[in-house]
Amino acid sequence: MIFDENKGMYFPTEDIVNQANVKEYEKLYKYSIEHREEFWAEQAEYLDWFKKWDKVLDDTDKPFYKWFQGGKINIVHNAIDRHLKTANRNKIAVIWEGENGDVRTFSYHALNREVSKFANVLKSMGVKKGDIVTIYMPQIPEQIFAMLACAKIGAVHSVVYGGFSNEALSERIRDAESRVVVTADGGFRRGKVTDLKGIVNEAVVLCPTVEVVITVKRTGHDVYMENDRDYWYHDLESLPIASPNCETEETDANDMLFLLYTSGSTGKPKGMMHSHGGYSVYTSTTHRMVFDIKPEDRFWCAADPGWITGHSYLLYAPLINGSTIFMYEGAPNHPYPNRWWRMIEKYGINILYTSPTAIRGLMRYGDSWVTRHDLSSLRLLGSVGEPINPEAWRWYYKVVGGEKCPIMDTWWQTETGGFMITPLPIMPLKPGSASKPFFGNEISVVNEQHEEVKAGEEGALVIKNVWPGLASGIYKDPEKFVETYWKKYEKEGWYHPGDSARIDEDGYIWVIGRSDDVIKVSGYRLGTAEIESALVSHPLVVEAGVIPLPHNLKGNAIHAFVILKTGTSPSRELETELKEHVVKMMGPIAKPEEIIFSESLPKTRSGKIMRRVLKARALGQDEGDISTLEE
Repeated sequence: MIFDENKGMYFPTEDIVNQANVKEYEKLYKYSIEHREEFWAEQAEYLDWFKKWDKVLDDTDKPFYKWFQGGKINIVHNAIDRHLKTANRNKIAVIWEGENGDVRTFSYHALNREVSKFANVLKSMGVKKGDIVTIYMPQIPEQIFAMLACAKIGAVHSVVYGGFSNEALSERIRDAESRVVVTADGGFRRGKVTDLKGIVNEAVVLCPTVEVVITVKRTGHDVYMENDRDYWYHDLESLPIASPNCETEETDANDMLFLLYTSGSTGKPKGMMHSHGGYSVYTSTTHRMVFDIKPEDRFWCAADPGWITGHSYLLYAPLINGSTIFMYEGAPNHPYPNRWWRMIEKYGINILYTSPTAIRGLMRYGDSWVTRHDLSSLRLLGSVGEPINPEAWRWYYKVVGGEKCPIMDTWWQTETGGFMITPLPIMPLKPGSASKPFFGNEISVVNEQHEEVKAGEEGALVIKNVWPGLASGIYKDPEKFVETYWKKYEKEGWYHPGDSARIDEDGYIWVIGRSDDVIKVSGYRLGTAEIESALVSHPLVVEAGVIPLPHNLKGNAIHAFVILKTGTSPSRELETELKEHVVKMMGPIAKPEEIIFSESLPKTRSGKIMRRVLKARALGQDEGDISTLEE
C-alpha cells in the first residue's frame, strides 16, 4: 500500500491490483445496479444447483422477497459435497486449536464424514426437515459439525452464543420450540471451564418442548445428565446409527436454513430467518470478491459462530469457496497477549477478519508482542462489528499487516446476511470508512424528509434495493419485520437498517452507529429494552434507562440509570448486586459499566424514555429539543 498524505488515503500497489480477482470496481458496480438480476444470476452460477431457478427475484409479496424461486439447492452440497469430486477432497477444510493447546484438523473428506455422522445421530433422535435444533456450544469443531448436519438434512439451526445466560437461552429455545438441544459439557476461556451443560440444565426446565439434549465432551468436568433426555455424543457416535454416509437433502432455495436471534429495540429478541439459496449466493460472492480468495488461502474469521459473522464468514462462505478455515476456542490474550500472532505464524494464516474491539484490546499490550512473530503470510486484514477508529486502523495496518495488507472494513448486519458496504483490495482506503457499497447495492444517507443530505452531512443510512442475502423475515412475527425494517420508508420501498452515517465528497461512506435503541458492545448488538427488563426484574428496581457511552476498548459501554423502590437506599453494594443480576439474566456481555441511581428519568408524554437526553446529560452536552419531554 502507498500512503498519499495530501488525500489521506492508502492506495493499493500494482502487485495487489494485478493479483486481484476483481480488478475494476466502477464498471462492474454500474453493471450490477443496471442489471441487478442478471448480475446475481451470474454469481449463482458459481454454485451447484439440484435444479436451476425459474425466477431470480419474486417480489410479489413485498417485503417478503424470494430469491432464485423454484430453484433446488442445499448449502452443504456446496460447502462440502461438491468438493469431494475435486482435488479439494484431501485439502484441509478446518484447522482448530483449543485454548489448552489441543489441535485437530479435518480435510473436506473428513469433514464430510463427521457431518454425516452428526446428521445421522440427529435423524435417529427424530429430527426431520424443517425442525429447529438449538445449538449452545463453545468454539469447538463439533459446533460447526452440528450446524452443517442440521443444514444437510434440511433441519434449521438456531445457534445461541455460549456467553448467554440460562434465561436468555431458554427464551430462544421456547420461541423456536426446539425439541432437540445440542451442547457441550463446557469450554475453556482464560484457563477456566465454562459450565455450559449446567446452564442448559437450568434453561430446559423452562422449555416444555425439549425432549433430547445431546452433549459433546470437551472439558471432562462432572455434569448432571438426566435419564431419557441427556445423551453423550461420543456414546451415540459409537453406535451403528452414526453412519458416515448420509444423503444431503434437496431443499427449496427459499427453505429456512437457520434462525439467528438478534437484539431489537423491544425486550424480546427477534429470530431472523435466512434461507438456503439467496444466502449461499450472497455470502460466497461477498467473501470471494472482498477477500480476493485464492485456492491456497487459510482464512481466519475470529468471530464466534453464535453471531452472524461466524455463520457467514467463519463457516459457510469460506467452505463454499473451498478455503481452509481456522478456528480458535479461547481468549485472544491467553495465556499471553501474543496468542493470536503465534497462531498466525504457526499455521500460515493469509487473511485475518476480526473486530475493532479485539484490535484495540491487543493494541494495549504494545507492538513487541506482535513484532516478535513472523506475520509475513498475511495478505489481507478485515474488520467487522462496528466502525473502526482511525488510530486502531493504523495500528492494525502498520504493526499487524506490516504496511502491506489492505484492510477490508465491512459494514453489514445479522439481517443482511453479508457485507453491504466494503472496500475491495483494489480500492484506495480511508481509515475509519467502510468505503463503498458492495455490488448490486444502492446506499444513501437521508434526512427526516427522506431527502439525500449534502456530502459530509450526517443522516439516516438507507438501502434502496433488495439483495439475495436479505433475511426472509422474523420467525413467527411478520408484522415486526415490516414495522422494524420497511415501515419508515414504505413509500420509497427502502430498507431501514437503523444506523446513522455520512457520505464524503469522494462517495466514501462513514457509518457513525446505531440511531435506534440498540447498543453495540464489543461489536455485539444488545437491546436497551432487554437490559432494562433485566434490571427491572430485580425486586428493588422500579424503572431503568440504559444508554451506551464511548469506551476506549469496547467501543461502547453500558451505563444504566435506575429508580429504586421507595425506602431503598442506593449503595455501592447494591450497584454490584444489580450488575451481577444483569449478568445472571443475560450473560457477562450485558454487564453495565456503571449504574447511576436516579429519582426520575426523562420521558416523552407518551411515556417513552428519552435515552438521547440521558446520554447528553452523561456527556455534559446540549440536550437538544426537549419540547416533547413530560412536565
